[in-house]
Parts: sequence; C-alpha cells; structure tokens
Amino acid sequence: MISVVMVTYQTGAILFSAIRSILQQPTSIELIVVDNGNPATTVKKLIELANSLPRVKVLTGHGNVGFAAGCNLGVKEARAEYLALINPDCITDYNSFNNFLEDAQNLSGKWLIGADIRNADKTTQQGSRRAILTPWLMTVEALKLYRLAPRHPYFKRFNQHQTKLPNALTEVPAISGAYMMMPRKVYEEIGGMDESYFLHVEDLDFCLRHHLSGGKTYFSPHIKATHHKSSSRVSWLFVEYHKSISLSLYFEKNFDDFYPPIFMLFLKALIFTRLGYTISAFLLSAPFQWLKTRKNRHKLARV
Repeated sequence: MISVVMVTYQTGAILFSAIRSILQQPTSIELIVVDNGNPATTVKKLIELANSLPRVKVLTGHGNVGFAAGCNLGVKEARAEYLALINPDCITDYNSFNNFLEDAQNLSGKWLIGADIRNADKTTQQGSRRAILTPWLMTVEALKLYRLAPRHPYFKRFNQHQTKLPNALTEVPAISGAYMMMPRKVYEEIGGMDESYFLHVEDLDFCLRHHLSGGKTYFSPHIKATHHKSSSRVSWLFVEYHKSISLSLYFEKNFDDFYPPIFMLFLKALIFTRLGYTISAFLLSAPFQWLKTRKNRHKLARV
C-alpha cells in the first residue's frame, strides 16, 4: 500500500481532478488530504468524500501552517510502507503507482524517486530533475552566467529538464517536491520537511539532507504526472515573497559555514534585488494589463 499526502490551500477545481487520478490507481492506497485553507464548500466536499471512502482522510482546522508543516502533519497519519507527496494540482497518469512499486523493487538502502512531470501542453516541466542548489549555482542562474560558457561544468544549469530524458530509472542530485515518493522510514529518519520553510525550497532542503545522510535520489520516466502550476488562488506577490525568504534561509542554514561572509551577503542582496525587480515590473505592467482587459471587455460587449 502507498500513503499519499496532499497539502492543499485555495487550490480550486483541479483539486478534485487530482484526487480522482489517485483514487483511480489500481494500486492499494490511502489518501491523506491536509486542508491548509480552502473555501467552506471545498472542505465540505472533502469531508463528504472521506465519510464515503474509508481510505480517504481529511485533516482540517489547523489553518495555513505552510507546505512543510502540512506534509509533516499528513505523514504522521500515514500507515503504509511507502509514501508519496503529491501536489493538489498534479494529475497522476493511470498505473503510475504500479510502476513506482516496480522501480522500488530494484532499490535498496535509502532512496527517493521523482516523477516525469509534464506541463499541461505535455512538455517536460522544469524542476523534475535538478542539481543540488548551491550559492554559486544560484549566482549562475540569477546573473545568467551560463550564457558565457554553456558547456562548462562551472556554469551548469540548476534545472536539467532541457537535457535528454532518461529512458530508465536514473540517479539525479535532486527532484521536485510536487511529486516525490519514498519509503516512509526515509522521510522519518531525516526528520521530515523542515518547518522553518513556509513555502518553497523545502523540497531542495529535503533532498540535500537526504543526500548528506547517504541516501540516493532517482528520476523515473515510468512515473508520469501532469502538473498544472499556479492553480492556487493566492497572491503572486505572496508566493514570490516567501520564495525569496525561503531561499535566503536555505543558504544561511546549509552554506554559511562554507562560503565567505561577503559572498553570502552578496547572494542575499541578489535574492532580494531580484524580488524587488519582479515586484517593480509587475506594478509597472499592471496599468497596461488593466487597459488591455478593459479593451477586451468592450470588444466582447459589442459582439
């Protein structure tokens, strides 16, 4: 059996499509939905589903505790040997869980498996195969230094989705928390997700701690899902703010002892300069977007 933990916050209609795709798997599963905050009508439907299906459990009433804490709440309720952390806007392909169990039979020791995650247009989604994020790699990405020498190992990219897709189970440095599978004991042995992270980067921290504990991380082309990103009805600025906070925390926690203080200050300045630029660009474009929307409404009104 596989315990599936799904943390949801203002997810929207895609949530129930994601749930259906899991319940339709031919594999024996239990689904634990962690309600970090959804409309009352959504929560009511979730509770009705749990009342009608014993293999579905809903955890609600704790408020928005963040993604990492939500995962930990769900895992505490898990009973199966294997664990899957799946975003509430991920549609799981049929038979993916059976394919996961087949992959798992070929592995020993401590391991994680990530899925072949696709965009809605079926292109490969960035993040499903990643490098370990270091301060230098963050600098390469932020300043686009990879353009200087694209093939040089010092200027490699963080996301590896543009490289050739493996056709077999392949070891990779890191995977996405949008779709992550493992033995439950692996999650518990490294202390679960770090609840210091409210939103974003907790999966990279998890992969790093797993790596440092001697574990291996794999990408499986046999486990497939479609990830409909940005489905949550939450402010885009809220997400970007927390992403910047989480990045700063990640580097401070994991690399402060290994990099010169001046470089770490530069890196944090880079992170928050990027945030400021992103916010400024959004605010400057907002009037034009408003005018464009108003113009389109007038066109529709005349039809």
